Amino acid sequence: MNIAQPIREMQDLKEIKDYYRRSAPNIRNELLVIIGLNTALRISDILSLTWEMVYDFKRKKYLSHIFLVEQKTGKSNRIYLNETIITTLDRYKSEQKLKGREVVPEQFLFCHSNKNVAISRVQAFRIIKTAAKACGIQGVICCHSLRKTFGYHAWQQGVSPALLMNIYNHSSYQVTRRYLGIEQDDRDRIFMQIKL
Repeated sequence: MNIAQPIREMQDLKEIKDYYRRSAPNIRNELLVIIGLNTALRISDILSLTWEMVYDFKRKKYLSHIFLVEQKTGKSNRIYLNETIITTLDRYKSEQKLKGREVVPEQFLFCHSNKNVAISRVQAFRIIKTAAKACGIQGVICCHSLRKTFGYHAWQQGVSPALLMNIYNHSSYQVTRRYLGIEQDDRDRIFMQIKL
């Protein structure tokens, strides 16, 4: 069974983040990777994002949070837009302006070049798969890997398991642990680090 894996290695993470900026420049695809890695949203929710969900057109500034109702769960969610997301959004918005394509509130962030139709899940999968393959990242890497990568690295940095359970709406830490692919080698690292 092929189960989506998080991107565990920091070098792999750096390479996949940089792929659409340097190796195969495409700011829309780069933004897809950046939002996926930094929000822990499912791909269906990412693809539903519009400009008015991230940008206040009256005040001409980026919002601090995305507010949405998750498609899968029907639950309301509030996601902070960090500096990495805002910087990438701003670069994307500037590029659109240079191409003579002013962004409008109801426009999808991830749309086909000349029409306001969101790209498909299949196209998003190809974007992620292409970058992972080009970067030589091993394992089953797909759209869901971005969501899992967020949690995996949050766990590595000491984020409370209870908070990760809340972010993912899981019923137990065991579910979260299995979901994030926390493996024996991760446990071993802890035992190697603790020297009492």
